[in-house]
Amino acid sequence: MSEGNGRHVLVVGGAGYVGNVLTRRLLGAGYRVRVLDRLIFDHGTALAGIFELEGFSYVSGDIRSAEHLDRSLDGITDVVLLAGLVGDPICRKYTPLANEVNDAGCRGVFDALEGRGIDRFVFTSTCSNYGLRDSDEPATEESDLAPVSLYAEHKVKVERHVLERLPEIDFTPALLRIATAYGQSQRMRFDLTISEFTFTLASGRELIVYDADTWRPYCHVADISKAIMTVLDAPADKVRGEVFNVGHSDENYTKRMVVDAVLEALDGDGTVRYDEGGSDPRNYRVSFEKIKTALGFEPDHRVPESVASLIGAVRAGVYADVDARPGFYTNHTISPDVVGVHAAGEGGD
Repeated sequence: MSEGNGRHVLVVGGAGYVGNVLTRRLLGAGYRVRVLDRLIFDHGTALAGIFELEGFSYVSGDIRSAEHLDRSLDGITDVVLLAGLVGDPICRKYTPLANEVNDAGCRGVFDALEGRGIDRFVFTSTCSNYGLRDSDEPATEESDLAPVSLYAEHKVKVERHVLERLPEIDFTPALLRIATAYGQSQRMRFDLTISEFTFTLASGRELIVYDADTWRPYCHVADISKAIMTVLDAPADKVRGEVFNVGHSDENYTKRMVVDAVLEALDGDGTVRYDEGGSDPRNYRVSFEKIKTALGFEPDHRVPESVASLIGAVRAGVYADVDARPGFYTNHTISPDVVGVHAAGEGGD
């Protein structure tokens, strides 16, 4: 990686699961970093210690606010957009807010960059855009998009907005379709497949798995961060307007395969019940050859090693407060301090 070269990166959503890892890696590589985050999951403690790091600044704000965006973008050379209500459950629970943030809000961030001297804009989309595939062939960046969740529908809309405006903008955007994340972060999440399965079994609890033979690609949070930095460092003509799947072709797993990896790390010590009829119909494998060929990107992590590390952390008591702090460790419920936000079916203003 480069040593920053005087660049100042705005990480929108930098206090989150991926953002915490990315922010620290950018600072370690010599970039200055500003984080814009609303902390809607009461996860501010995940930033503990980072305020003392040289080159870091923070803006508490909302991407829907033109004032907050303007303040955040002052002196910025590059923007990474991670923010949003991440995942289908949270989008279904807070649908109006998801519409405002994941769709209109993200498009608003992109539109606000024109004329500000920005170099790179990296939008983190999702491999969930491929949805429910009939073919066994891994999806490439040219494959049809078939989102089956509101979360993925919003990502597709933002992608299309970026590509439609490409001829008229004065900066370099790139779109990264990220595989399902795993790995440990300062803002850990235990509502994602690999982390959830590992924590449940390592805690001695029964794991219920629905639709065990559906496929999904995975990528470690550190490798997602590495991919973003690879795009920031790459020649502009290699990434401008390009879509890249982010992950590794060896990291396509069925849920049953994930369970097997966890049980192997536990020496078979775990109780699993398989069932059908889950609420998540996605089933897709993904090819990651383009980012490897075009940018030389290779992930450094693999599922079995990460699972073993997480088991060690769980058994050491690192995550002993998971049950007491579900809002911090999952994207299930938004902080009541976020004014005007209510779950579907709730009243109030």
